[in-house]
Formats: sequence, structure tokens, C-alpha cells
Amino acid sequence: MSEIVIRPSIEADLPELIALNHLIWNGTNSPATIHYPSVTEYAEHYPPGSQFVAVIANRVAGYIGYKNPTGLLSNSHVLEIDIGVHPDFQRSGVGKQLIDYIFKWGKENGYDKVSIRVLETNTQAIAFYKAKGFIEQGRLIDEFFINGQFVDDLLMYKKL
Repeated sequence: MSEIVIRPSIEADLPELIALNHLIWNGTNSPATIHYPSVTEYAEHYPPGSQFVAVIANRVAGYIGYKNPTGLLSNSHVLEIDIGVHPDFQRSGVGKQLIDYIFKWGKENGYDKVSIRVLETNTQAIAFYKAKGFIEQGRLIDEFFINGQFVDDLLMYKKL
């Protein structure tokens, strides 16, 4: 496999990021259908630089988004993330490198806690996050009703 380069997202990445989001998010890992009809709409939610992308051979193989969950000074030590990896690159180290990158970047930028939300039905992601040191800190019971069943929303975290 080619080298994985991780860098801030740029405007030229947005079409690939839209396609990736449309490809990977479904009823097992997202509480709603994700659809961005245009680059402009995607950029409103995720402007260039608000995500790090993993690039392999000039293809966006995955991304990790980051933000402070509340914008409050008292919460400024927390970094909330979301992550997605293209199926062609899953189990090839892309997710691991993205998580390791955000841990290092977060620590260097004054964060001391990383949090993520994940549906209980996304068992592969939960196992991955646990392997990377995340711990369940809470559970929103029956938070979503997806495909005819109630689904818990797990809140996970890792201290940096």
C-alpha cells in the first residue's frame, strides 16, 4: 500500500468527502441519512481545514473531524471527533493513523480529552475505539429509533 499522508482538508477534497460520507453512513452507524446535495452545503458544515484527511495515492481514504462540543471556555479542554474511512481502505491502518494523529494534535493544541459518540449497533467501531483506549462514559438509552428498533447512543472518551 502507498504511504498515508494526513493533512488538513482543502476545498479540492470536498467532492471526495461528500462521496465518502454518502457511501459509509447508514442505519447501522448513523441515526439519520446523511446527504449533502452540493459542495457549498458540505462546506457550510465542514469548511476546509475543519477535518484532517488521510490521502493515499491522491485519493481521500478517510477523514477525522474535530471541534469543541460546546464552544464554552469551561469546556475548551474537550475535543469532539467524528471519523470515516473509505471501505477500500478499512483495516489498512488509515483509522488508526487518523486517531493517533488527532491524539497528538489535540495534546499539542491544549486539549486533554477526546470524545466521540457511536451507536451501539456499530460494534466494529466500538471495538476499534476501545482498542485505541476509549472508555464508555455514558449511554443515552433508546436515543434513536432506527429500522424498527430502539438504539442506544454511546458516549466514549479518552484522556490525552
